[in-house]
Amino acid sequence: MSEDGEQQKNFQAPDNPDVSDLLTKLDTLKETVDSPTEKRKVEQTIALVERMPGSKAFTKRISKYTTRDVAQSFVGSVVFALPLLVEDGVFEIAAWFVNFTLFSVPIFLFLNILFILVMAAGLLYYADFRDVQITKPIFGFIPRRYLGVLLVSFCTATAMLLMWGRLAADDPSQAEQFARITVIWAAAALGAALGDIIPGESGGTDINDIL
Repeated sequence: MSEDGEQQKNFQAPDNPDVSDLLTKLDTLKETVDSPTEKRKVEQTIALVERMPGSKAFTKRISKYTTRDVAQSFVGSVVFALPLLVEDGVFEIAAWFVNFTLFSVPIFLFLNILFILVMAAGLLYYADFRDVQITKPIFGFIPRRYLGVLLVSFCTATAMLLMWGRLAADDPSQAEQFARITVIWAAAALGAALGDIIPGESGGTDINDIL
């Protein structure tokens, strides 16, 4: 029996197949073909299926990660971080993070960072806003979108605190400056994740194809 015949024999269709199952199979096929022409044809087929009448994939499914996604994350970060920059409560929270220690470890500061990491992952991959696919992960296991959201929001929080003169106001220690960044980062990460996924999949070329 030929290899193709053996694959057909072993293939088991899902009980209630839908558009998502078809797109998953097409994604698998896209990763296995070697010819650029064949890969382009598969991509065109995926785009056609996503736009089929009655298909929710067009509005729900996100697979590409483009420069437009990065820009949307940046805008979301700014919108959510901006109101906090004028609040002195940020200084009080940062001081609390640094001053409350357990065995000389600023436990709440680390818990806040952990909260940011979990919140971003939850919004992107577990909340039912969009069906966000993990494609072409960095080093084979780091989701590009997740890392992008965290980096964009962290850099935005740092840059805005610095630019507005809020990072070094009242002569804080370096630890307290970092704590201030994490306070703004929490809001910025929330905005970055929502700004990325709520509009749906962006047009344009995937970042990996550009690089």
